Amino acid sequence: MSRRVLIIGRSPGVILDVAEILRGRGFHADATNQFDEVLSQYDTASLDIVVFGGMVPPGTKQYLREEIAKDNGHVAFVQGLAGIAGLIAAQVEAAVPGSGDDDAVAYDAARRSVRLTLPEPARVVVEAWWGTSFAPPEPTSTSLRVLDARFDAGEHVVPLPDAVPAVASFVTVSAGATVRAFTVGAMPEAVTRLVPTGDPAQPPTLPAVQAVATHSFG
Repeated sequence: MSRRVLIIGRSPGVILDVAEILRGRGFHADATNQFDEVLSQYDTASLDIVVFGGMVPPGTKQYLREEIAKDNGHVAFVQGLAGIAGLIAAQVEAAVPGSGDDDAVAYDAARRSVRLTLPEPARVVVEAWWGTSFAPPEPTSTSLRVLDARFDAGEHVVPLPDAVPAVASFVTVSAGATVRAFTVGAMPEAVTRLVPTGDPAQPPTLPAVQAVATHSFG
């Protein structure tokens, strides 16, 4: 069964790219930055996964979570780690029930290494992602494929190269059926301060964006 995903975020380019990547991987995926229209424009009871971008106001996010969950007992909510399409797509894959063994992949922050415990031989793909510009409304990023190899069953350690910065950086790991995403370096405070409060009395901190709302499934 193809999972139904709705990406709710602010940056048009990012959320549309996430939807396109997911469709290419067999998901039914739509994207919107029209927060006030989510409940009226989408069949939220049929959704399997809902993704929230970092610039969705906390109050709006909480309200949508509560309203969607009222009529949807199986939906999974995912908080996007950053405005990086490939990273968010990996988070969605990781949220699919049965997406591998939770104990198979871990990230060792102290050693900046991915640790693998493989019960059987598997193809392992490790990718690093990091932000290169945080200027709204469209952040930019880059990525590096750290590893793409077949490993035997057992314990393995994959260190991240020095090229992966210590700020606004992330790693995704695909090991057989298991997909996981981890934070390497947290987002800078200058970015997190931009998150809208949702208070109409406060002046906007972000520029206006083009309205986006795709409808590829019912």
